[in-house]
Amino acid sequence: MIVVSRAQFTAAAVPLTKMARGRVYFFSTALDTEIPESKRKYIPRSGTYPKGFAVAGSYVGVKASNTRFPDLALICSETPCSAAAVFTTNKFQAAPVQVSKATLEKRHGQGIRSIVINAGCANAVTGKGGIEDAWSMGAEVDKCNGLHEPSTIVMSTGVIGQRLPIKKIVDAIPVTHSQLSSTHSAWLSTARAICTTDTFPKLISQSFTLPSSPDRTYSLAGITKGAGMIHPNMATLLGALCTDAPIEPSALKSLLNHAVARSFNSISVDGDTSTNDTVVLMANGAAGGKSIGSASSADYATMQDILTMFAQSLSQLVVRDGEGATKFVTVRVQNSPCYESARIIAATIARSPLVKTALYGRDANWGRILCAVGYAQGVKSGVVMPERTSVSFKPVDGSPVLKLLINGEPEKVDEARASAILQDEDLEIVVDLGGGEQGESGLAREEAVYWFCDFSHEYITINGDYRT
Repeated sequence: MIVVSRAQFTAAAVPLTKMARGRVYFFSTALDTEIPESKRKYIPRSGTYPKGFAVAGSYVGVKASNTRFPDLALICSETPCSAAAVFTTNKFQAAPVQVSKATLEKRHGQGIRSIVINAGCANAVTGKGGIEDAWSMGAEVDKCNGLHEPSTIVMSTGVIGQRLPIKKIVDAIPVTHSQLSSTHSAWLSTARAICTTDTFPKLISQSFTLPSSPDRTYSLAGITKGAGMIHPNMATLLGALCTDAPIEPSALKSLLNHAVARSFNSISVDGDTSTNDTVVLMANGAAGGKSIGSASSADYATMQDILTMFAQSLSQLVVRDGEGATKFVTVRVQNSPCYESARIIAATIARSPLVKTALYGRDANWGRILCAVGYAQGVKSGVVMPERTSVSFKPVDGSPVLKLLINGEPEKVDEARASAILQDEDLEIVVDLGGGEQGESGLAREEAVYWFCDFSHEYITINGDYRT
């Protein structure tokens, strides 16, 4: 049984529905309605959480239309943490992004104790007043922790260009702080508190070991939010990852950068990016053991693999919750002589409205995929050679791939099988650039992977009334 009750996620209003082409579309602001049946499987029933961290999610009512759901999240460590973050590259960086950057820089990634997050208002493009509001949020958390120096990362998500109801938020922080807990229910409520148009809270956790301490168990937990305006670098998403493994600040930063490049910066919902994007990693070392510092150590290599796979799993939940999405699509560009070019091609396919709408319509229009490969900007010369390019659909049930194009020659497509494959929620598109074996004409075998979703009618509806 899921710890949070269904009633907690259900509003009184019945969503507007519409029939079209034999399907029912639900037009509603996410999380104002019951969690879709298909999404409940992504909500964890239990978890393994890092020692020394406590969390809470509480209701403030930041956005007037929110009358019941948690919208203030707090994550605190009992002891000072090493911390690192990756932020949006948007030139209009929100106040919390600026404040969090300043805090991390001043403390050199050390001595961070908390993360505070509000949903419902992005506190972006709000001038000097917005900066003051972001500092006020962090200062109130620091006060609750008995600290006098800034040691809190601040995040906000929601509508751009509006000031926060800062008094309501600041007044709610001590109450939220008093509710801190390390239980699964508390972590789930905290994940729920950062949602905007998400249809379900996104939370995962895991245990792991390191080579230097094979008998010692460490834990890693993460929450994230995002459903729209998702595309590197980064997207309208927030992420907070916590571990009780001991990691030095310099190592933490490089570990996070590597993981984010292959996870949160390898997903796309609609090709848009935003002003508030932040992914933070905190490590308090509460589980003990040898501190991870050198990038050449076995512990570092193991931690890099664990963190990257963890971040991929967490970021993929964002794609699965893409606004109006009906499909989760993996695009794999393989046998490329250049990784970065393969990544550009994968991103271009993921961003193509024509590819996304074809997948929604269950149309095996591989020409749109090939077209995106051909117009991808920034691809090195010689990477894409039409006579060596192949395209296939790879079913998730393990059945043989459906070959659409082989070495530039079109295959006779079994339309019935293609339609059957496209009925599934999950799909993999494989683009083989025919780069050959290592050493063959100096060509390498690089591969890049992206995760994206389709475009549906509901995406337009959600974003058409987002501010209301």
